[in-house]
Amino acid sequence: MKIDGREYSDLIANAVSFFWNTKKRQLTESGDSSNRGAVVGGKQMDGFVDLLRKVAVDAGVPNECVITDKNYLPGYFRSSKDWDLLIIAPTGKLIAAIELKSQVGSYGNNFNNRTEEAIGSAVDLWTAFREGQFPEQQAPWVG
Repeated sequence: MKIDGREYSDLIANAVSFFWNTKKRQLTESGDSSNRGAVVGGKQMDGFVDLLRKVAVDAGVPNECVITDKNYLPGYFRSSKDWDLLIIAPTGKLIAAIELKSQVGSYGNNFNNRTEEAIGSAVDLWTAFREGQFPEQQAPWVG
């Protein structure tokens, strides 16, 4: 199935709006004059998670195979990690693991931290895969 990205322009705009509205609400509710309330609040990327779920389902992945809640996978350097979105085959095998990170403000430090998180998560999952945490499993797609 070919997916035309133009079909998703409204959903992308909604995900961007959701991000900024959630961040603004978290800043207001936290009462923290720094950016910390929104930084640690999480959930800003949920609009993009919903968008990716729709893309996966539109591409033919059964809805019940797209997991966005309590999506823990075993790790090697840590016992487990909660990913933003997993695609699991009907046979129970992992197809894809996706983690979303935002990059807003303090680019020097923030960019370095997000890069370390992304590389660390990927290395942890790939090491767990290599060391047999996913038996009889083809290599998943990690993003």
